[in-house]
Amino acid sequence: MRSFIVMAAAGVGLLGGLIGGQGQAPGRPNSTIDLLKAKKPVFGLYAPSARRGDQGASVAPPSAPAVKTPAELANEALAYESADFLFSGGMERGLDLGLPAFTEFMNAAAASPLRWRHPLAIKTPKIATDPVKAIDNISRQLNLGVTTIVFVDVESADEVRQGLAAMRFRSAAGVRPDAVGTAPAYWGMTASQYREKADLWPLNPDGELVNWTIIESKKGLAHVREIAAVKGISVLFPGAGTLRGVFSTTNAEGKRVLDPVAWEAAIQQVLAACREFSIACGYPATADDIEMRLAQGFSVFIMNWGEGGFKAVETGRRASGR
Repeated sequence: MRSFIVMAAAGVGLLGGLIGGQGQAPGRPNSTIDLLKAKKPVFGLYAPSARRGDQGASVAPPSAPAVKTPAELANEALAYESADFLFSGGMERGLDLGLPAFTEFMNAAAASPLRWRHPLAIKTPKIATDPVKAIDNISRQLNLGVTTIVFVDVESADEVRQGLAAMRFRSAAGVRPDAVGTAPAYWGMTASQYREKADLWPLNPDGELVNWTIIESKKGLAHVREIAAVKGISVLFPGAGTLRGVFSTTNAEGKRVLDPVAWEAAIQQVLAACREFSIACGYPATADDIEMRLAQGFSVFIMNWGEGGFKAVETGRRASGR
């Protein structure tokens, strides 16, 4: 999955001023929960990124594409009505690299009442690498107002449990610090209301936060049933792009060659675990395969921003009756 890149950072403190007067959300802050509860397919897109032109030159050449501002990117993303959520993978390798740019995008999105239509799902760095740091990472992300935290390269049930605990306040038997940042303002609530609502669904039927978990390695596949059995996961994904590399080898000519049978078997292994434990299964689809994946039983889809992604969303909505 490609990273979400916006422009340089802006202060988080700007958020409160941007959303003053916007009021409470007309519906629940995380509208994808209603779709998951109804077992309806969910379609989302990577948020659009800035086009950077020639960053190595002191002056970009005349042919370089114009760079869009965060406000323009946010307005473009929020105006696309067919997406159920927006997605960012820009923090998978570390918050210090991705968080400032994402904050600026959030600041710009906060100025629009259309933000209620598009809850935000974001990747957090691999939890098992540093479980203590993961608490701070997830807290900082949630404090911006996002509703969905995506665990990457998960390889054990304990890793999931640690991440889920980091998403829940101590008052809900979790380890998330009490600070809430600008999230209440983004949700259009008081801090007290936010603390009540910012809990993990479906463990808390009234919660507004959800977890997505991605399996991306042979070790994760070996433990996929134990992972899928953890209560609190809303959607389980096979990391199809990463698994493509896992099930590829280098031939005598130095070229990477995919083993399509093993790759597909890995995808189906995750789907089987989803079915066994009655949780939704996600997939990074394109217009070419979304109908097939829908028919197989996948129900949460992430597409790239752009014409290809828009076509995939429309194809999926049409095929599923949405």
